[in-house]
Amino acid sequence: MDSVDDRRLLGSALLECLQCCDAVEKVSLTKALGAQWAARHLRPEYGDSVPLDLDQPGLPNNLQLVPPRQVPMRALGSEQGRIGLLHAVAHIEFNAINLALDAAYRFRDFPEAYYDDWISVAVDEARHFEMLADRLSAYGATYGDLPAHNGLWEMACATRHDRLHRMALVPRVLEARGLDVTPGMIKRVQSVGDLETVAVLKIILQEEERHVEIGTRWFNWCCQSAGVEPQSTFLGLIEKHYGGKMKAPFNEPARMRAGFTENEMQAIKRLAQR
Repeated sequence: MDSVDDRRLLGSALLECLQCCDAVEKVSLTKALGAQWAARHLRPEYGDSVPLDLDQPGLPNNLQLVPPRQVPMRALGSEQGRIGLLHAVAHIEFNAINLALDAAYRFRDFPEAYYDDWISVAVDEARHFEMLADRLSAYGATYGDLPAHNGLWEMACATRHDRLHRMALVPRVLEARGLDVTPGMIKRVQSVGDLETVAVLKIILQEEERHVEIGTRWFNWCCQSAGVEPQSTFLGLIEKHYGGKMKAPFNEPARMRAGFTENEMQAIKRLAQR
């Protein structure tokens, strides 16, 4: 008689993490998911009853989402300014947990290595958020104390029905932007003497290169599967979703290590000059 496989479904574990609203619990659940998946204690199945579309993943109940221009900006010379920066970056990393979980939850026709990659990214992002939450706590603040915008998740919704679009526009545009702006952020934080936050930002910058590279690799896989040329497809999506505009400066060495080609970088720089 065949034995019954009573392992929990991957889809159920991913959905639990996505829907969790408590930040501390979401980090804990995501880390546990990573360990369970790595040990193959989860069945790589989703089940017929698992709902696919999520308009909004779980966020802290006290977090106020506002349009980007309503997020307050303050100079880093003040404690409130440093709290504001930490809160903004923590919000990015919290969104990144949900984005990585959603990439594994929503798109169900990839090789198993895809799920290895994006679940590992979710675990990294959970750790990044945890480090930033600790820095906020050192200033007497917590995630959810300040308003934040929802731009990252809005792009997840815009690409929810196309895996190629998701791999192009979330990791290779939005997350790659982090590679561009974090070095300047590190210099600004260093100038006000917050070396503990500098150390956290350096870890995030280094590890985000791998995340963008994972996005590049699976974008190229999607292009090959669809029989389309990657560079022209990528630039076409930037035209469609961003009006063909990109914002300089670019961290070329980091982007190249993350899989961007020299031709792509030249094309992106031309877009920034429009």
